[in-house]
Amino acid sequence: MTSSQANANAYLRTQVMSASPEQLRMMLIDGALKFAIQGRDGIVSKNHEQTYEGLSQCRAILTELMTSMKPEEAPELCERVRSLYAYMFQELVTAGMENDAAKVDGVIELLKFEQETWRMLLDQLHEERQSAQSSETTPRQNAPQTPGAGYSPLSIEG
Repeated sequence: MTSSQANANAYLRTQVMSASPEQLRMMLIDGALKFAIQGRDGIVSKNHEQTYEGLSQCRAILTELMTSMKPEEAPELCERVRSLYAYMFQELVTAGMENDAAKVDGVIELLKFEQETWRMLLDQLHEERQSAQSSETTPRQNAPQTPGAGYSPLSIEG
């Protein structure tokens, strides 16, 4: 491993350890997309090692995405998304067996849509958190001050 690879791994490890659950999910989706593209490129260039590596890594990430859902919070939504991930997983298996770049292209399009959806969600969460922080500080700053409210007059007499 080169020093630049070691630095990249350390940086990634730091990102993962400091990320919110939403950011972690986004990182997984980004990784799945990257590996799906790698697998598709391997099919096109007839590089079997690249195909295998890309598609198997993408399938591993899809498995992680499926198993890390919390259905107790939104069972119907989780089941729908899990079914979508299972469909993508199966398409990748078939694409690998048949060397079918078109099937991988379908998965790539779904992952891009998922990526954009999560990016919008992260933006919305960021705005909501900023708004919540602003509303926490705003009332104190804008509250009218009654002269002497909460203060006792100073007395030099004891």
